[in-house]
Amino acid sequence: MKIKVNGKVTELKESVNITELLDIVKAEQPDYVTVQKNDEFVDHDAFKSTFVEEGDNIEFLYFMGGGR
Repeated sequence: MKIKVNGKVTELKESVNITELLDIVKAEQPDYVTVQKNDEFVDHDAFKSTFVEEGDNIEFLYFMGGGR
């Protein structure tokens, strides 16, 4: 099945949950990532119960503090 991860087409053999996807794509700092699935935020507590499906658009977002 094909999905998009951060704008890049990614092929998976089977449906996986968000936690597994973070491992598959070797996401940096998986404990601190914010995930959007098809433009909707996924609660961190729901990563294991949220599965990706054919055609999904997944975005991994990292928010950094800073400024003055």
